[in-house]
Amino acid sequence: MAAVRNGLLICSNFLLNSTKFATCEFQQIRNKYVGRWMKRDIKRRKMAEKYAEERLRLLAIKRNNILPLEIREEVNQQFDKIIPRQTALRQLTSRCVLTSRGHGVVLRWRLSRIMFRHLADYNKLSGVQRAIW
Repeated sequence: MAAVRNGLLICSNFLLNSTKFATCEFQQIRNKYVGRWMKRDIKRRKMAEKYAEERLRLLAIKRNNILPLEIREEVNQQFDKIIPRQTALRQLTSRCVLTSRGHGVVLRWRLSRIMFRHLADYNKLSGVQRAIW
C-alpha cells in the first residue's frame, strides 16, 4: 500500500513540476455574470421578454390615430401602471460576454473591441483574420 502511495506521490510531483504541463494555457473559469452592470442588464432583458407581448399591444393602441382620444388616454394610463419602464428596448445595452464592457461591442460576436482583437490575434475566433496589406 505504501509503494502505491509513494508512486502516486512521485507521479503527482512530476506533473506539477513538469515544464510542459506548467506552460499549458487554461482558460479562466468565470461566473455566469461578470459584474453588477451585467446582472442589471440580464435582469432588464428578462423583464423585457416577459412584458414584450403586452407592451407591443398597448403601444400599438396608444399610437393608433384612428381610435378616439379617450381610449388612447386610457391605454396610456394602463401602460404606465402595468408595464415597467425598464422593459423598453432602449434600456438594453449590448455588453461584452467576457468583461461586461458596455462600449465598443462587436455585435456579431458579443465581444468588446479589446477582447475581439485579443482573441483574433491568437486565432481564437473562427473565420476572423488580422488585416494584412
